[in-house]
Amino acid sequence: MYRQPLAWIAFLWLSLLGSFTATAQQKLLTMEDAFLNPSLTPANLRRLTWVPGTNDYSYVSDKMDQLLRGSVRENARPVLSLQDLNVALEKAGVAKVSNVNGLEWLNANEVVLKQNGTVLRYNPQTKAGQVFYKLDATAENADFAPNHQRVAYTKAQNLFISQPGAENKQITQETNPAIVNGQAAHRSEFGITKGTFWSPSGNSLAFYRMDQTMVTDYPLVDVSEVPAKLNNIKYPMAGGKSHHVTVGVYNVASGKTVFLKTGEPAEQYLTNLTWSPDEKSIYLAVVNRAQNQMWLNQYDAATGAFVKTLFEEKNDKWVEPEHPLYFVPGKPDQFVWISERDGFDHLYLYSTNGQLIRQLTKGEWVVTDLVGFDKNGREAYYTSTAESPLERHFYAAELSTGRTGRLTQGSGVHNISFSPTGQFFIDNYSSPATPRTIRILDTDAGKITKTLLVAPNPLEGYALGETTLFPIKAEDGTTDLFCRMITPPNFDEKKKYPVVVYVYGGPHAQMVNSSWLGGANLWMQLMAQKGYIVFTLDNRGSADRGRAFEQAIFRQVGVPEVSDQMKGVAYLKSLPYVDANRLGVHGWSYGGFMTTSLLLKQPGVFKVGVAGGPVIDWRLYEVMYTERYMDTPQENPQGFEQANLLNQVKNLKGKLLMIHGTIDDVVVWQHSQSFLKKAVDEGVLLDYFVYPGHPHNVGGKDRVHLYKKVTEYFDEHLK
Repeated sequence: MYRQPLAWIAFLWLSLLGSFTATAQQKLLTMEDAFLNPSLTPANLRRLTWVPGTNDYSYVSDKMDQLLRGSVRENARPVLSLQDLNVALEKAGVAKVSNVNGLEWLNANEVVLKQNGTVLRYNPQTKAGQVFYKLDATAENADFAPNHQRVAYTKAQNLFISQPGAENKQITQETNPAIVNGQAAHRSEFGITKGTFWSPSGNSLAFYRMDQTMVTDYPLVDVSEVPAKLNNIKYPMAGGKSHHVTVGVYNVASGKTVFLKTGEPAEQYLTNLTWSPDEKSIYLAVVNRAQNQMWLNQYDAATGAFVKTLFEEKNDKWVEPEHPLYFVPGKPDQFVWISERDGFDHLYLYSTNGQLIRQLTKGEWVVTDLVGFDKNGREAYYTSTAESPLERHFYAAELSTGRTGRLTQGSGVHNISFSPTGQFFIDNYSSPATPRTIRILDTDAGKITKTLLVAPNPLEGYALGETTLFPIKAEDGTTDLFCRMITPPNFDEKKKYPVVVYVYGGPHAQMVNSSWLGGANLWMQLMAQKGYIVFTLDNRGSADRGRAFEQAIFRQVGVPEVSDQMKGVAYLKSLPYVDANRLGVHGWSYGGFMTTSLLLKQPGVFKVGVAGGPVIDWRLYEVMYTERYMDTPQENPQGFEQANLLNQVKNLKGKLLMIHGTIDDVVVWQHSQSFLKKAVDEGVLLDYFVYPGHPHNVGGKDRVHLYKKVTEYFDEHLK
């Protein structure tokens, strides 16, 4: 079997691939274009997915009035129309829909549609539909069993199950709204995205039970009502009481629930829940509250009894399991585990007795996801950064030898969807020079079998700046910090330009990559059109560069990040066309923390900053995230004081606009209000703007308003 060998690239300069030159292009972007104009994003295939059990694919038409289906051999053709679907809905006594976007495949021949608590089952060939489930109209977190014969859902704090031909059954009977069942626990850290987990056959359901009674209430105020309404949420702050989580296992046949005996202490994290293929066991990655030790434990699904610990992982800073066990097809006693134990996320093949069989991948790069296996369980397929931290490619690893090979071609970012049979994969690819290309390839040699879409350049005719991607060195002289710079259209090296530095800088995010526009958004191009250079740097602490790169921030958030951003500033100042007296900085959330930190810790460097939803005092941020990177305030008082921006308000020299949503339940409003109060107390002037009724992100049409405000502030004070 032929595989292309891995290509190792130590340094990646993408200025040629990442360049966009505005020659005769004249159109200018509006703010509405930047955020609300779908025609300016690369064409895509809406809801593109594999049809269960087949090598067929389907997607929704651009008008969202048809479902199309094709195969690796045949082109897609319409198989379902909105008109026919609404006829079936009307016959079933269900309200009509305006599009077919919400359809999901039930099996190879039928689709389901959730509508106002009713789940309709529909056969596109016969055009016959029937009510499959009747859920409560207020049902949330609906989760189908693998065979779709049951669905779990939540209502308020309780968990329910619905089955065809039976009354909906309430599984939990909590009367206290602070005890929540069937919802994502631990504030969705550790890769947790949901709170219910069906067994492979759908005969049992594991679920999180989260007791938050010991967590302090935090007030959010809804000003849309008269008088304003108080909504208390449970928000565990660093160093304070954390919620207690247990895992229940409900047996459908017996109607009984047992709880896994996960033991003490109650303040621990139960993550990466995985059923064994035979449904006899449940595996949990149990992480202590300090997040420096993990136990991969096995439990008896029938009794809840602890069976054994397969292995442990420790680190003097943190461990962060984010993936379940991936059982090998045909070998129920073997699984693949993703671990960062050697400094980079890699694949490890284990037996269920806890014995390491072999490490499958290795190198100074990270596996970003395990996508699946071939049907015989001989190879594992994964995506990684092996070619470059800026790229994502798809690879195969032989389980018997660990030999690996790349299956995708073309430098850039490849997003993969694996077929149910394991024979093919869909590659949704983009690069700085390629808006989007979607192809089907076989997994044997990575051969293209069908091209589904080649998107045209949606920005053809617009005056775009030139985008370049490149690394600079960190203070150690060896670590690469990757940067993206967008220069204005009709750029003139003899002129001096103001610069807006867009920053995030925190864990779990990478701003600079080799996708379309280099990972930039259209607002950045709009700013380039207005005559700004727009610059972004991924500092230490950000994602997908390995453990040492990320753990540089341990117990000292805001220190290495600011140092790295200042290396970017030094680079900018070295350029003859940069006006060093007109530097601005903008970021949201962790980027708001970074924006404010840069203004206060490097006073006078930036003339203007706009900080959105900023963390100001890490004692006010949530337990799970904060304590991973900072320990508790009691354990690390110096680190928390150093990161507390209230201590440095007096250092503000430039213009600062701070923005916050009034019902932010992620970075609570108290952060920026505390900063504002301290500024008033110390006679420091700044500008402040709130978005009533908005949570952490300002979305929808109001996002246009937000970025008009941001842009106006830079225009007024930086130009």
